[in-house]
Amino acid sequence: MSRTDAALTHFESHLDAAMARWMDWLRIPSVSAQPAHAADCRRAAEFARAELAAMGFAAALRETAGHPVVLATHPGPGRGPRLLYYGHYDVQPAEPLELWTSPPFEPAVVEGRNGKRVVARGAVDDKGQVSMWLAALRAWHETIGTMPCPITVLIEGEEEVGSLNLAPFVAAHREELAADIVVVSDTGMWDIDTPALTTSLRGLCYVEVKLTAASRDLHSGVYGGEALNPINALTAALGRLRDDKGRILVPGFYDNIRDISPRKANQWASLGFDERAFLGEIGLSIPVGEQDRTPLERLWARPTCDINGIWGGYMGPGSKTVIPSEAVAKLSFRLVPGQDPARIVENFKAFMRANVPADARLDFTLFGLGEGLEIATDSRFLAAAEKALGREYGRNPVLIGSGGSIPVVETFRKELGLDSVLMGFGLDDDQVHSPNEKFDLRCFCKGARSHIRLLGELAAE
Repeated sequence: MSRTDAALTHFESHLDAAMARWMDWLRIPSVSAQPAHAADCRRAAEFARAELAAMGFAAALRETAGHPVVLATHPGPGRGPRLLYYGHYDVQPAEPLELWTSPPFEPAVVEGRNGKRVVARGAVDDKGQVSMWLAALRAWHETIGTMPCPITVLIEGEEEVGSLNLAPFVAAHREELAADIVVVSDTGMWDIDTPALTTSLRGLCYVEVKLTAASRDLHSGVYGGEALNPINALTAALGRLRDDKGRILVPGFYDNIRDISPRKANQWASLGFDERAFLGEIGLSIPVGEQDRTPLERLWARPTCDINGIWGGYMGPGSKTVIPSEAVAKLSFRLVPGQDPARIVENFKAFMRANVPADARLDFTLFGLGEGLEIATDSRFLAAAEKALGREYGRNPVLIGSGGSIPVVETFRKELGLDSVLMGFGLDDDQVHSPNEKFDLRCFCKGARSHIRLLGELAAE
């Protein structure tokens, strides 16, 4: 029996214990956004530290300006590639609590369409996915007495609030975090039977724009028809951001964008994506976006611009005939490789200034900038992940994109010069960030087994 097979057998025979540890971690309400749960975040960090220490890691809590980071190292056999595993122990707030079918921090094992599933806040994002690879590490430790290769683990506690303290931490601990590749499980599969490796991530610009006109709110009967209405002006300008074919009209918006590779295009075309069902599930039927692009390109490989919130004037009950003095909107731009986030923001500002009346005063607030990323598809690490997943699932994984952002991947590239293997096991119906978040037990088990296989592949047994 190979070492990998021995570790797989050990995991299967100790599955109940792995699940019990996962459940115990889920019971800790480590909500990073809520100060009342600061002590719970520290408890969740300590739980992870103790888990790693039990596997022979030199593990400690490292303080940041916010919640602590768990940093652990294991020399393994002293040879092989150095791996940096990343995850996060913090979770989203559970509200609205009345929509949960069971208490969010009392994990429930229930039946679902794919068999048993665990329902709890953090079930998949990210305690469930981290628990998978922790179980894989434990299986190797308890089978061979060490790790199959040198491993560093970094588990943060502020991912759900923007990871504001992570980049400074990584920059300050470059030597301790030195590695050959980062392994991240915070992404998804194509479906329950088809594994996936995420090879592109969209970046993000988040901007607030405020348009101010008169020095005070005005009576619409006295000033209507003469005074500039900021809501009218702002919505008119925002309405010019997109043409009738779904293209975004900010100057230079599409400069330097590269088309996806033929390999990806062929894979995505073969997936049989059902756009009608995808939209139908949320009560829609007509796609928006660039009409000359395929649905998966629009979701994974093309940039977007969305108004996320807009307000101004009177919004209370009843009527108040007012022309407000200001109106505000928040917008997000999802960006793809090749786009310069800072340039996009400056061009958006210029577009807005050119599309509002002379009396309008504009103020902009920037909440975040992040580049789109592409993961190299010709590395030995991705090849090892493809092999591991192929052996576990009996079919090759597909190389997919992600419409969202994982800022830490950009941090590791910029601060450490490292690429990442994004090997996740979530499903579209996991209800991440929503009530009744869940993780299918089948995904948990096969995810842990895939990580065991990945370690075997990288250790080149």
